[in-house]
Amino acid sequence: MLHFFSKKLFLKDLLEGFVDIHNHILPGIDDGAKSVEEALYLIKKMKELGIKQFIPTPHIMQDFYPNTDETIGNAYYVLLEALDTEITLNPAAEYMLDSHFESLLKTGNLFTLKGKYLLIEMSYFQAPINLEDLIFKIKTQGYTPVLAHPERYSFYHNNLEYYERLKQLGCFFQLNLLSLSNHYGKNVEKTADHLIEQQLIDFVGTDIHNKNHVDKLSNLVLNKSRDEHLKEIIKNTNQTFSVI
Repeated sequence: MLHFFSKKLFLKDLLEGFVDIHNHILPGIDDGAKSVEEALYLIKKMKELGIKQFIPTPHIMQDFYPNTDETIGNAYYVLLEALDTEITLNPAAEYMLDSHFESLLKTGNLFTLKGKYLLIEMSYFQAPINLEDLIFKIKTQGYTPVLAHPERYSFYHNNLEYYERLKQLGCFFQLNLLSLSNHYGKNVEKTADHLIEQQLIDFVGTDIHNKNHVDKLSNLVLNKSRDEHLKEIIKNTNQTFSVI
């Protein structure tokens, strides 16, 4: 519902019917929800924000979260059995571009967001030295790479032109909604604004891990100068990933 008696535009005013393509609500398998109870709480609060469809994306990261079909499937069914309300919940994964990723890619059996859209991420310290080659291999395998939170990779903040290069290579960009605030720092927020203004962002997601993230999204006030662009990105996200 719009806040008619306020000049402020809240993010949640734009999220009615939203398809969240990036979150960590599957319990106990990464740095997201630690228990079924926490997962249920996050889902409840996310529904209050207007989110209607959920694509959980647990990390697949060899050194920290070596998730597999089995671990993701088990967490999904445990959560599904605990739900007392009907929701659309379709698990995927967020793949770290580490040394193990190429072997997974060769199997051709990856957890995609929908169709062939594959959510990938990089280390926050530096990009893989073979990043462009990896993007090429992903596309050669028939997948469409969707780079999670490009605005958070600080090694590109002083090299904004490289974002254009990644787009030219066929990489889609998914912005974290919390990057529209200073949650990750001012430089991330500034880069998020740049990417939105340059129309480089294709999709958005919450990347919710915990209660703090939900609380901040609930109270996030938007900069009205970018709300029209953001509305279009949200619309594109919903149209691309809705299963209804």
